[in-house]
Amino acid sequence: MDSLTFLWIIAGAILCLMELVFPTAFVAFMMGISALIVAAVSLVVPQLNLLVVLWLVFSTLLVIMSRRLFTPKRKKANLGDAHEGETITAIAPGKTGRVLYEGNSWQARCVDTTRAIDPHEPVYVVGCEGTTLIVLPVNLLDS
Repeated sequence: MDSLTFLWIIAGAILCLMELVFPTAFVAFMMGISALIVAAVSLVVPQLNLLVVLWLVFSTLLVIMSRRLFTPKRKKANLGDAHEGETITAIAPGKTGRVLYEGNSWQARCVDTTRAIDPHEPVYVVGCEGTTLIVLPVNLLDS
């Protein structure tokens, strides 16, 4: 194993581990997997320029494929279909924040654009727009 292969293995491991520290909806993880694939290819093709291009192509393809697998399906907002989640970060009025939903971190925004939601507050996920979840604080329904 040469130093170029070792470099790709280290880069792949760092990117995969970064996903544990900084949740990026599998982007860093897929880039790490791509780097590990390129490490295997580097054993046969030791040209750095070609390996970088392969890494970019593999990363892009894996991120696109993971988005299709893990993005919630679009639904109309219906409170009867709501699922519970919990905010990871504060959601400022009219802005986005992060919500833990079904074990993954998602970008989210509140239905009520005039209301802020504190971190670690339970919310209902009532819909989604692209990869942004639309949430409603649980305590809003209790009052």
